[in-house]
Amino acid sequence: MAEQIRKLVFQTAGIPASDGADVQLTRIIGAPDLNMVDPFLLLDVFETDEPQDYIGGFPSHPHRGFETVTYLLAGQMRHKDNAGHEGVIVPGGVQWMTAGRGIIHSEMPEQVDGLMKGFQLWVNLPASEKMTEPGYQEFPPHVIENEELPEGGFIHVIAGVTNQGTVGPVKNAHTTPLFLDVTLKAGQNFEQSVPETHSCFTYMIDGDIIFPNSNSILGQGRLGILEGGSTVSLNAGQEGARFLLVAAKSLNEPVARGGPFVMNTREEVMQAFDDYQNGKF
Repeated sequence: MAEQIRKLVFQTAGIPASDGADVQLTRIIGAPDLNMVDPFLLLDVFETDEPQDYIGGFPSHPHRGFETVTYLLAGQMRHKDNAGHEGVIVPGGVQWMTAGRGIIHSEMPEQVDGLMKGFQLWVNLPASEKMTEPGYQEFPPHVIENEELPEGGFIHVIAGVTNQGTVGPVKNAHTTPLFLDVTLKAGQNFEQSVPETHSCFTYMIDGDIIFPNSNSILGQGRLGILEGGSTVSLNAGQEGARFLLVAAKSLNEPVARGGPFVMNTREEVMQAFDDYQNGKF
């Protein structure tokens, strides 16, 4: 039986927003028209060469109940947390932090001018793992494999397994994520298996992509939700394309949010605020 091809069912460019110490960004998931894509709670995209838009960074702040993923395309960011982890994220590198029961961290630019471009993604944790010990995975670009594609182009494999068997360094049993940075030549076809249990989206970094089963087009700076099958199949447009393909297992659990805390009930969120204020993180 032929595998079902996922269809582009929704797309958005997000809204302008700011966070941290007035860092200017575009909020795509977590915006009014796209509250979440279970288990994805938030996707922020930042891209500016104006230092005043990013220089304040994200000073120390708490998290509980989910994971934060920071992936850079340009610039440098230093992460530091109260669990003793510290490192600098560079272009092509990723930091995947599990906040668990509670962590306080900062993310500050390691530059005073130049282009800063990247993403922060929040991935929910299942109820059984929300109070787990905090964890931290950071990988520089040279340990993340670039898989060459047969027709040209390549995949920077951050998490999950490609159809050719390349494995990303990020390990995560909670939602078994797929996180690929894909670059294609003009007109090139791309296919990737994605479990039907997983929510899936693409975000266009450059160029555009066409979904042959619907003739839908996703253009630069837009995120598209893909549903209804076990395979993603698409073609790059006439200028080629670069995009993120991200998927993770849906949790199908209640979600209660309170700023930097994401739990299953309002009571758990209030407990998180109380624990933070009483120095229990």
